[in-house]
Amino acid sequence: CYYPEVFAAALLNSQPMGFYAPAQIVRDAQEHGVDVRPVDVNLSDWDCSLEDGPRAAERVHRRHASMHEDIRTRYAMRLGFREISGFSEADGKTIESVRGRGFDSVRDLWLRTRLKPAALEKLAEADAFRSLGLDRRDALWAVRALQRSGDKDNLPLFARVAMPELEPDIALPPMLPGEQVIEDYRHLHLSLKAHPVSFLRAELDARGIVRHELLPEMRPGRCVTVAGLVLVRQRPGTGNAIFMTLEDETAIANTILWPRVFESWRPIVLGARLISVTGELQNEKGVIHIVARAFEDLTPLLRRLSEKGHLIDPSAPTDETKRPVQGSWRHPRKTLLPIDAALAENHNRSRHPRSGDSFVQ
Repeated sequence: CYYPEVFAAALLNSQPMGFYAPAQIVRDAQEHGVDVRPVDVNLSDWDCSLEDGPRAAERVHRRHASMHEDIRTRYAMRLGFREISGFSEADGKTIESVRGRGFDSVRDLWLRTRLKPAALEKLAEADAFRSLGLDRRDALWAVRALQRSGDKDNLPLFARVAMPELEPDIALPPMLPGEQVIEDYRHLHLSLKAHPVSFLRAELDARGIVRHELLPEMRPGRCVTVAGLVLVRQRPGTGNAIFMTLEDETAIANTILWPRVFESWRPIVLGARLISVTGELQNEKGVIHIVARAFEDLTPLLRRLSEKGHLIDPSAPTDETKRPVQGSWRHPRKTLLPIDAALAENHNRSRHPRSGDSFVQ
């Protein structure tokens, strides 16, 4: 309540821990007025950290307006190297230990850290060289030029010989905003630049798809269509319903699927990254659900942002329980119900989202 920047940093540094993915934690922090800053080779540590920043409570989202006077945010939150898919803690700690007053180039970082080019490429793909004036495409170009044939830093025989650069500098075409966001999701599983769905809003509006932020204002019982990235698919061990959480650029939306509906739409429910859901709006004391009747896989629309758009994985791990109940895939001695078997099949073929693999193969 009082220090959302401290709380968010602690949650991110404790991942993986179950239901919520880092993107959801970051978004909630931002809505509570926290200034969240990107991963950077000159500014980030392995863990997410706090930096001096403006009091941000003036930017609290209207959904949390009642908390405005309670929030005592004093710091900005800097994302850590731990958020980069496949980047090792040892490499992150190495950067911390040798950085000193900072790196002045990709080559400087390479020579002082002795990180492997593969690790440097992960930093470039995560857009972590902005403090050096390099976006991800320029940084990746610089990384791949480090071990050129005849490079004096790579061949001790020529270490004291002044040699011309074998490859000239080149003006690379800038990446489009949608491409940047897709690459953020692919390598960080979140983006501070924009939300992927925001680039598709005109198309979604034309289809009559409702923005999630408008659901509280709509009449319960009405049939609506919503759409968003699929964050969570899960079934509580004590219930028959399946729950799916969607996120667009405005908010999240929770949907309920009954087993019969799930079986009718199983391939789309388990396979879509971007999905639309049509069903009845329920609003009980501010708790909103869409009781799903029909689905459409909108994942192909993500290709409008980037050719790799359909590969993003926004999903969080499914619900973790310490003592799984009968019917859960985490209780190996119990018989799985059809929906549990379907979810278990996908769970067992996937790893935590930070590994870079998709929730659904």
